[in-house]
Amino acid sequence: MRNVRAAGDSRHARTGKDGAFYNADGVLLATVESFQSNVNYNNAKYSVLGDAQEHETANTFAVNLTMSQIVVEDDAFIQELMTALETQEMPRWDFQGSLLGRNNSEERVVYRDCIPSGQVDIQNISVGDVIKRQWNFFVNRPPKLQSLLGIDA
Repeated sequence: MRNVRAAGDSRHARTGKDGAFYNADGVLLATVESFQSNVNYNNAKYSVLGDAQEHETANTFAVNLTMSQIVVEDDAFIQELMTALETQEMPRWDFQGSLLGRNNSEERVVYRDCIPSGQVDIQNISVGDVIKRQWNFFVNRPPKLQSLLGIDA
């Protein structure tokens, strides 16, 4: 066998039950069913004399955060959003995403200065389904990696 590490160690593979999403105060947002963050790079293209190949250089990046929230009660998020619609002063939130490892190591990322972006569900109701609210945020500060996930040797 050439690959003796087999993608790290499959015994340490994590699932959604090992993840958590917190507000800035470290309070677990217990009704969040899923969350996802991603970065989108926008490079600048250029070409130079004597070279037929097009090149790119780093230009800008954007970080987006989405979450799906099960509607149990009208929590602070929807209250702050509805107030913002009336006052036209948009809310800003900080979040923490966490993934707990089998050996109690933790990957924790902090997302600061998040504002609503794109479509946000106010009410999303259909017969026979759990009522959920989809949130989309733009992250205005670079995410901060607080701790790393690891495996035992």
